[in-house]
Amino acid sequence: MLQPVAHALLDCREQVHQALAGLTASQVAARPHNIASLEFHVRHACGSLDRLFTYARGESLSDAQREYLGAEKSPLSPTPDVSGLLALFDQHVARAVEQLKSTDESALHHAREVGRAKLPSTVLGLLFHGAEHTARHTGQIVTTAKLVRIIE
Repeated sequence: MLQPVAHALLDCREQVHQALAGLTASQVAARPHNIASLEFHVRHACGSLDRLFTYARGESLSDAQREYLGAEKSPLSPTPDVSGLLALFDQHVARAVEQLKSTDESALHHAREVGRAKLPSTVLGLLFHGAEHTARHTGQIVTTAKLVRIIE
C-alpha cells in the first residue's frame, strides 16, 4: 500500500541530487528575482516531511521540530555546501522510508490530528501528503537550479 509513497520519495532524492550537482554555496543561496532559494526548498522539504510523518505516527512536534520550522525561512550562515544539503535531504528520505517499512497497513485509516488546530487526517493521508509535498518542492528545486545556472 505504501510503495508509491516510498517510490515518490526515492525519485525526489534522485532528482534533487541531479539538480544540485555541481552548484556552489552561493548558487544554493541565490534568490534570483526574489524567489525562494534552493537552500530554503531543501530545508523546507526536509522539515515538512519530518513533521507530516511525525503526525502520522500520532505524535506531537518536539521543541526541536518547532525550532526548525521557525528557522526554515532564514538562510543559514554560512550557507551550507551542496554536499551538506544533499546529506540532509538523504537523511530525511531514509528516515521516512524506514517509517514506511514499519507502518502497519491496518493502521492506515486511523485518525490523526495535525498541528495546534488539530486538523483531521489519517495515517495514509499524512504519508501521501508528505510525499506529495516533497515532490512539489523537488520540482521547485529542479526549476530553480536551472535558473541559477542560467543567470550565473
